[in-house]
Amino acid sequence: MRRGRLSIASALLTMLAAASALAQGGMPVALRTTTAVATATAQHDQPVEFARASSSVTTRASGSASSPSRDQRAPWWAPVISGVVPGSGQFMMGQQRGVGYLVAEGYLLLQQVRARRDANRDRDAYRALAFNVARQPFGGERPRGSWDYYESMEKFLESGAFDRDPGGAVDPETDETTYNGARWLLARETYWVNADVAPARSSPEYQRALAFYQSRAVPTAYQWSWRDAQLEKDVYGQTIASANRSVQRAVNYVGLVGANHLVSLIDAYVSVRVRRFGGAGVSVDGIHTLVELVGDPREGRRQVRAAIRLVPTPH
Repeated sequence: MRRGRLSIASALLTMLAAASALAQGGMPVALRTTTAVATATAQHDQPVEFARASSSVTTRASGSASSPSRDQRAPWWAPVISGVVPGSGQFMMGQQRGVGYLVAEGYLLLQQVRARRDANRDRDAYRALAFNVARQPFGGERPRGSWDYYESMEKFLESGAFDRDPGGAVDPETDETTYNGARWLLARETYWVNADVAPARSSPEYQRALAFYQSRAVPTAYQWSWRDAQLEKDVYGQTIASANRSVQRAVNYVGLVGANHLVSLIDAYVSVRVRRFGGAGVSVDGIHTLVELVGDPREGRRQVRAAIRLVPTPH
């Protein structure tokens, strides 16, 4: 699936190099294009370059000035509407390749909607597991938590108690294998001279550590435990990972939709310039696309980054 997404990104971005040549509108065009495709095994600490294309386009007018009929078939606002609805400017100029932009737009939008739907489905599934399994023994209303809260549930078997002795001052959790216990350890290491030797409760050091703990520990209403439910915890982790992948797919497709709009806009601009003035005014110096790791390398999440370099055409 990832290879398919990368192929779509590469095809959309390298389309720009060919757009200048296709936009000649009956005028002689000298086109030089070089393309190199590199494949490599993605390492956890190295980005992977999967497509590079560079082209230069030069044009020469076959006649003196554009005829009025040509000007009418190349309205100045065609690039604008192509940027809004890919392919619409090409249709106005009688270019059949506008179908390609529209088909690509529909496909990418459909895939983005599907990815977002999958992410929402997985989100509801891991929230339900947390509510019905890990949080069920503690009863109460069990309000919905933030994303960080559910991510913490994947990493720790138990949240631990927020206050070991309810009533009066807060007594932080001391079991360092729990989430709250780990937060209290971090607070002690941050504010105490010796994390194992407690200063007086009234001292500034103790109060700062306590405030740190209270702002980061899981309150009683959000308490959880996966004890005796290891199978459900494993399913929970797999569902979280699936949701992360779906969200990343949705983000990637949004980027590809934007790229489709940009390529259609530039294609229409080149066509208008060639038809009205006998030259594009700009040329594509290069298209550079990278796939980079995002977040924890163990999660395997990636993002697509692309850059397009345009340079003025010398007169």
